[in-house]
Amino acid sequence: MSEAEESYSIGEGPATRVSLSLPEGTAEAIRARVGKREFSAFITEAVERELRGQILDEYLADYERRKGPVSAEAQERARQVFDEAFAEDEQWPAAS
Repeated sequence: MSEAEESYSIGEGPATRVSLSLPEGTAEAIRARVGKREFSAFITEAVERELRGQILDEYLADYERRKGPVSAEAQERARQVFDEAFAEDEQWPAAS
């Protein structure tokens, strides 16, 4: 498979240049927060987070179509798993 035919997962593969239009106020806010040199990294992280969130939402919607609503007990178990999986040195607060 040639490089042009390869398929990459979110966050993988070589960097590629894309054109992006943002409202000037949004761009200024990003620059003020992260600086000019980290602008692309900030956008990349935000887009990847959004994509993963959409995939998770789609999975949950599909699960609920097949199995019905997720119970409060299952939601609490999932919250605990996420808190443990994403905690860094146990410093992240628990989800509410």
